[in-house]
Amino acid sequence: MSQLLPLSRAARLLGVSRGALQKRIQDGGLPSFDGMVATKDLLLAYPDTKFEEDLVIERLEQIKEEAFAKRVRERALPNKEVLAARLYEQSRELADVRTHLQQYHSIVVRTQDRLRVILETGAPDTPSEFEELSGWLNQQLEEVLDTKAPDTLDVMDDYLRVVSAHVILQPSRHEFFVDGADTILEAALRSGLALNYGCSSGNCGLCKARIVSGQSKKVRHHDYVLSEAEKNMGYALMCSHTAVTDLIVEALEASRPGDIPVQEIQARVKLLEPLTDKVMRLRVQTPRTNRLRFLAGQSVKLSVGEIGGEAYSVASCPCDDRNLEFHIRNLPHDAFAQRVFKGLKSGDTVTVEGPFGDFVMHDESLRSPLLIACNSGFAPIKSLIEHTMAIDTVEDIYLYRMATFTGGHYQSNICRSWADALDNFHYTEVSADALSDESISEMLEKIGHDHPDLSAFDVYLAGPEVFVSQVREWLQEQGIPKDQLLCAVV
Repeated sequence: MSQLLPLSRAARLLGVSRGALQKRIQDGGLPSFDGMVATKDLLLAYPDTKFEEDLVIERLEQIKEEAFAKRVRERALPNKEVLAARLYEQSRELADVRTHLQQYHSIVVRTQDRLRVILETGAPDTPSEFEELSGWLNQQLEEVLDTKAPDTLDVMDDYLRVVSAHVILQPSRHEFFVDGADTILEAALRSGLALNYGCSSGNCGLCKARIVSGQSKKVRHHDYVLSEAEKNMGYALMCSHTAVTDLIVEALEASRPGDIPVQEIQARVKLLEPLTDKVMRLRVQTPRTNRLRFLAGQSVKLSVGEIGGEAYSVASCPCDDRNLEFHIRNLPHDAFAQRVFKGLKSGDTVTVEGPFGDFVMHDESLRSPLLIACNSGFAPIKSLIEHTMAIDTVEDIYLYRMATFTGGHYQSNICRSWADALDNFHYTEVSADALSDESISEMLEKIGHDHPDLSAFDVYLAGPEVFVSQVREWLQEQGIPKDQLLCAVV
């Protein structure tokens, strides 16, 4: 029997993006029911999808290996207590179904026996409908014995439920999966969602949320004490609990920059890597108990002692809130940059203050993002791309990247790997000898040729001021609505 699945679970089973399924529904190619889709309709819409048992297992392994955030292999499966609890819940559901089937079968058999007795007595007032009913029951029993194999998507969904649990947040209706040994908070962050939290180690209580339905399990110690009233209402700390079954959780989320307070964190330098002779990749790591909450595309101020205080875009995804990446330009007037290129070393302390800025993604929009970057404007754009991949709600992602100095397309291997691995990621490089009106115009001609109608996109533009100014003016001339264009001078 076909069953209804949430879009996020259906997308994961088929190996397509949630945005692709939403587009199929909008085009009338896939029926939906209150945001759910039937497995039989999915198989009709994707007839080339083949699921045999070995492919099911292979797909599950792929899901674990392609998890967006970095994780070690031994954390791919839940711990034994959580796995046992999930298996118990699956077994209980299966036992319940079997019990009902046995009862229905018993009723049918008893009905058939009674009808046989009536027919054998040959009573003159026996209506002919009894014979028809007996024949119908015989046919139904034969159909039960000849039942076809279960819906392949149903089978795969049962497999998937053992290693991951589906979570729906209220009131936003955002969805994500809890994989392996992740806590609910970790899983939400990796999925690009901005749940409210503080220390992430069970001390502050800011990640407290109410479990509306489903079963969670405490997997990490926490010092924060929930009141008896809160426990009775179903509250739990998301940083210390994981999902045993599918959950509906009532939790606060940050939806705009103003929802996240400015923080000051002492982080340690973990990596200094020259990307070009003009750009240094700086990666710092925050303490486990004091991570940076921010939205993709935002910036922070960095300093070493009294040196610095300059604002830099975060080049990494909020889903990894502890390891922060920055692309530092070697500019003579930038004291912090000079320290990065001349003297900063691994293990040094860097003060991180922020986040700042409203150059953030329109998460609720289903329009495809068109991202335009020049030189180190790639930093906030990279953060937006990784976040977009994490939330997995858009159909296509387009990146146009311009460089005006040797090696300016640094980390191009990452962009190409995205384009190779993802059917919906499209990458175009543009090179120029200098940042001039002519070079910018050439890039704009390329964009206009590829996309005659830009009104279908949300456009994110980042780079030097002269670049941003000229491209923004051109985009406005093309009729881009003001609320579909965000700009950042980097």
